[in-house]
Amino acid sequence: MHIVLITPYGAESKSGNWHTAARWTAFLREAGHQVDVATVWNNEPADLMIALHARRSAPSIHAFAARHPDKPLIVMLTGTDLYRDIRHDADAQTSLKLAHRLVVLQEKGVDELAPELAHKTRVIYQSAPDIPRQPPAGNTFDVLVIGHLREEKDPFRAALAAALLPDQSRIRITHLGRALSADMEEKAKALQIQIPRWYWLGEIPHKDVIDHLARAHLMIISSLMEGGANVICEALAACVPVIASDIPGNIGMLGEAYPGYYPVGDERGLAQVLSKAESDPDFYAELIWHCRERRVLMMPEREASSVRQLVIEFEGSRTLPERI
Repeated sequence: MHIVLITPYGAESKSGNWHTAARWTAFLREAGHQVDVATVWNNEPADLMIALHARRSAPSIHAFAARHPDKPLIVMLTGTDLYRDIRHDADAQTSLKLAHRLVVLQEKGVDELAPELAHKTRVIYQSAPDIPRQPPAGNTFDVLVIGHLREEKDPFRAALAAALLPDQSRIRITHLGRALSADMEEKAKALQIQIPRWYWLGEIPHKDVIDHLARAHLMIISSLMEGGANVICEALAACVPVIASDIPGNIGMLGEAYPGYYPVGDERGLAQVLSKAESDPDFYAELIWHCRERRVLMMPEREASSVRQLVIEFEGSRTLPERI
């Protein structure tokens, strides 16, 4: 099939959406499909559209549905879609209705949708290839935060937690990701001076991010909302336990029984879980065990199969399923 894949962010953004688009494109091309990737649909011919982001890609979604009501339309929902936009934004709500298939990136995502949308929704976990472990860099207990500095990520919660750790703690927290505003940059520079065990390295090449991850003891994901974070996939691929805010998007990735959650927005709770992971070998081993159990959901071959099956549902079909 000739597929057009719409992502609101281009390669230069290095965003999670872009990485998802790149993986899905590779999976589909390997299956023999022609895939064109664009940030906006310009009426180019296609047999099927896959659009990432119900609100940001809404103009392309709505135009394709109007021009090609007889062709399948698949919409993948991001965290801001699921946990904000579809509740209030008319364009995002229309995108849900126009899609023949909706995709969420973790099992809790379906809970955010109206019951009449459940039948056309598929869960596809993102993935990452295995990341071989590397020796730790020194005598510290290294913790990573990976993500650009923006409000949805609650980016300074780890820094505030670091300030509450006991003096004898060996924890060193490194944040990788660029500031998306001057205010964020100014605050990061100030906190780095105030909190000696928290470091902000800014944006670095992805291969260097993976090298840091391969040597880390823990990763923190402190987000206020997530659709299904790819950094969790990468942490599990490196057998690095995750300490996560207890939001639905993280619980959908790591499971209800995962012991490494803290109350969202609570630096004291985060500091307590970090201290326990550093000082309690049994707790740390339990985190690793749970992460290995969830890892099977996020293998590249599983994601590839799910994405290809999504398209196979429409190959050779003369009749499209009802949108609602």
